[in-house]
Amino acid sequence: MKGVTATALAEEIGDRLKQARLYRNLTQSEVAEFAGIARKTVLNAEKGKVQLTIMIAILMALDLTQQIDLFLPKQEISPLQLAKLQGKKRQRASGQRGNKDEETPEW
Repeated sequence: MKGVTATALAEEIGDRLKQARLYRNLTQSEVAEFAGIARKTVLNAEKGKVQLTIMIAILMALDLTQQIDLFLPKQEISPLQLAKLQGKKRQRASGQRGNKDEETPEW
């Protein structure tokens, strides 16, 4: 999807919210009531002008929260990647290395 702007993508998501609402035969007012928001907020969301928390409230009102896994699936870490992230475990201590004053001899 290179070349697509954030605004265009937000408008597409808003349009899909509207289509989901119409598919369920709900008015903007009904969705607003279920989500606990104003009807104008639903209208703005359908135009792609919405905050994330409001979009989630609308998804909940439309019973679409199960779609989040399709929209943005969890990124699983492979065992090999996990091992690389953990790094090598220490096998022994290096001991204390203090900054010794070079002017004072230790005899």
